[in-house]
Amino acid sequence: LYPGHIPTSPLQKALLAAGSAVMALYDPYRHDMVAVLGETTGCLALPSLRDKMKHHPEGYRILQERPRIRLSTLDMARLRGLPPGSLGREYVRFLEDNKVSPDSRMPPKFVDDEELAYVIQRYREVHDLMHTLLGMPTNMLGEVVVKWFEAVQTGLPMCVLGAAFGPVRLSTRKLQVLATQLVPWAIQSGLNASCILNVYYEQRWEQPVESLREEIGILPPP
Repeated sequence: LYPGHIPTSPLQKALLAAGSAVMALYDPYRHDMVAVLGETTGCLALPSLRDKMKHHPEGYRILQERPRIRLSTLDMARLRGLPPGSLGREYVRFLEDNKVSPDSRMPPKFVDDEELAYVIQRYREVHDLMHTLLGMPTNMLGEVVVKWFEAVQTGLPMCVLGAAFGPVRLSTRKLQVLATQLVPWAIQSGLNASCILNVYYEQRWEQPVESLREEIGILPPP
């Protein structure tokens, strides 16, 4: 179907989902296990996301053109030179401050549809942009907040699990902030926002983050 695809039966997918779920809950930073979980449990959510993209002009163009967010496709020097507050500049700042790379996103293997494989790849590659737009770091608190937003937005079981079980590793003080302020904001923003996959971020680098937040419908942080 596509390079790297591994055909699997429903039983094999179920076993992979169970095993990856256990490992991802044990170590949320096992991105390989999180990736497998997303692919083996996204059979309902991924077609829904694809349909949303197909029925949106910008989303449809993304599906047709298949842009990728990788170091090989990004002009990092140009993005660094953009004005503070612009999407491109803040995205690079996020990558550098948190020492993460867009190339760390795993390619899909277990999705049995080439177009749906691109949808989950696109979701993975815009994940760091969600951190940027939501103003969340990559620590456990930040990841949980982003997962709540993404769970509401995408319906991916992987996001729901991360949102539900991620907080068990947080301190009591952080749990209180999460429960009383950040989770309600993330859920409301997720419900209020338009589909995050329908934004051609590569063509929005110059746009101020605040402007893009308003356009998408992300509410001001608490």
